[in-house]
Amino acid sequence: MVVGAALSDDLTDTQWLCELEEIGEEEGYFSPLGDDHAAVFIDRTQSVLFVCFETLAGVRTMSETGVPLGFDVCERRGWSHLTLLAMRDRWYRSRHVYGYFDRLVDEGFFEDFDHVIFYGAGMCAYAAAAYSVVAPGASVILVSPQATLDRDLTEWDTRFPAARRLEFRSRYGYAPDMLEAAREAFVIFDPDETEDAMHASLFRASNVTRIRYRRGRSGALDSDLRAMGLVSRLSEAAANGILTRAKAARIMRARHQHVPYLRALLARTLAEDRPHLTARLCRAVLRWKPIPRFRHHLEVAERRLWRDGDNRADAEYSDDVAG
Repeated sequence: MVVGAALSDDLTDTQWLCELEEIGEEEGYFSPLGDDHAAVFIDRTQSVLFVCFETLAGVRTMSETGVPLGFDVCERRGWSHLTLLAMRDRWYRSRHVYGYFDRLVDEGFFEDFDHVIFYGAGMCAYAAAAYSVVAPGASVILVSPQATLDRDLTEWDTRFPAARRLEFRSRYGYAPDMLEAAREAFVIFDPDETEDAMHASLFRASNVTRIRYRRGRSGALDSDLRAMGLVSRLSEAAANGILTRAKAARIMRARHQHVPYLRALLARTLAEDRPHLTARLCRAVLRWKPIPRFRHHLEVAERRLWRDGDNRADAEYSDDVAG
């Protein structure tokens, strides 16, 4: 029985994959896709299918239960879920993955579901966007996606040198174009991460909504959303047809009571030497919870402002610290 499934941290990667294969074979299927990828499908209902792209390392690092995100998002809701698992960072650019999705289309697999939701972050968000084309009318939720790593189009992104050897011009290549058939796509990104913001700007179709989420550390957005259960809430809103910019903003206000996010904001205001904003952030946090770090930095900021005789409000006070 998959409900409540968990896999031990003590397993080797090979053992972990064997255990996941057993779960898949019991409740749906597990399909290796060459040496670098695999698919696991859990068959529950035809109302909603949650399609998630993840890496083996990411699952084993981020999941408290040691299983892919789809289990956490879907099992309580009774949704079906399909996980595309990458063993290496190859951006899912593989003929085996192309062929797998081709087979699903030929079989009419996605047509069996009332609503399909694609989710991914970073490299996996690229793949979620690129392969969403196989399910017209899908909802797509992307966290810090790359649009492509084609050298001629993104020479400004030097973060992934090994991926420069990959080919991004053939099938399922340019992620923004592959969203054309989606009902809606939401791109969540940190505008202070230059490369992420530049990639996000390439997703510009009318069915795309870009959502800013200032975090101050690359790769942290996905972990925030998972830790707060917001992937589940965003997906549920999408499944119910009510996910809009305003709805997404209301859901993500939960970060104003997420301590890692608040600490990142505090680190940013301190690094930028903005005592007004530091004081306002600390006051907002302390109204919610007496966290010693914020009490200390409030006292430091207030002493500095008193010493300087400066009681101005910070003119650039942001909703990020509204609490």
